[in-house]
Amino acid sequence: MYGRNLGALHRRSKRRQIGTRMPTWLVTGGAGFIGANLVRRILAETDARVVVLDKLTYAGNLESLAEVRGDSRFTFVRGDIADRETVARVFREFGPEAVLNLAAESHVDRSIDGPRPFLLTNTVGAFELLEQSRRHLAGDPGRARTFRFLHVSTDEVFGSLGETGHFSETTPYAPNSPYAATKAAADHLVRAYHATFGLPTLVTNCSNNFGPFQFPEKLLPLLLLNALEGKDLPVYGDGGNVRDWLYVEDHCAGILRVLAAGRPGQSYNLGGGNERTNLQMVQALCDALEQEVPAAANATLRARGVSAYRDLVRLVPDRPGHDRRYAIDATKARTELSWEPAHRFEDALRGTVRWYLAHRDWCAAVQAGTYERERLGLGIVES
Repeated sequence: MYGRNLGALHRRSKRRQIGTRMPTWLVTGGAGFIGANLVRRILAETDARVVVLDKLTYAGNLESLAEVRGDSRFTFVRGDIADRETVARVFREFGPEAVLNLAAESHVDRSIDGPRPFLLTNTVGAFELLEQSRRHLAGDPGRARTFRFLHVSTDEVFGSLGETGHFSETTPYAPNSPYAATKAAADHLVRAYHATFGLPTLVTNCSNNFGPFQFPEKLLPLLLLNALEGKDLPVYGDGGNVRDWLYVEDHCAGILRVLAAGRPGQSYNLGGGNERTNLQMVQALCDALEQEVPAAANATLRARGVSAYRDLVRLVPDRPGHDRRYAIDATKARTELSWEPAHRFEDALRGTVRWYLAHRDWCAAVQAGTYERERLGLGIVES
């Protein structure tokens, strides 16, 4: 079986000795929301060289990596993880000691409108990375001592919870959307490659992330930008769907902790412990926005006769297959890896609002010509 420890793989050092070989980590999807935050953290806290492989779809943008592109330890490769030749070339050229797979089509509503890209990227792409990792180690068994394949997944693979209970690592899979189904399939492939081939794999299943660099089709940045422009804030159904919210910086810290100390073949749930209904989350966003840019000072809202951001909230017809509640039990990560979120929800939310207010240019750049903040997920399936 592959793997022992990651002492050489994940070292926290602010000074690198001349002549010491730095490990190379392949981060797929590194120009996306979580990926861009993770790349920053890796470069700040480890000695690793980072190779980002990203297709640069609508949700992946080099603008999100602008401040690290000049780092000598950073390399960007544009390519599709579902393309076998591209993946093989990256492995040949860079010989990674770790693969962190964050490349995914991730918006549930888009998966309802057109499932095919989700199958290709989320499932076929994961397969191509796993298969190339297996070949990579077969060509040099010595690499197996420290190599890791870490696959970043979602709590949506578990389906929907009732009013009580939490998802654990042993919860049966029951995906209810095309997005969740394609991620579940990838999780099973990762498990199978460990069980069958001994590939040293790790899986993380996270709850809903929020924070900087999130593409503005997701709930928080979408509604924040709508609110600033005096537009309605649509909330699905009765607003009672519950999600567990995890600040992206805490998630990235969890990923690195799993990479450093997780047991090969295991999965780890990473959750924020911040359950909120969608309506509560939108109201909390409105309240944080009131603190930074009061509605009374917003000329667009005054023109509409709106005195508070909360007055923009509108309930709209629910989307198909909308899971009622997610909640993560992160006990395993806490007890085995000593990981837990470091940020208070309220502080992280207000910091997120401040980041978007200060980066309106980024929001405009990543949306240009690709997305007009229209509603998705109407069940109009593409062939």
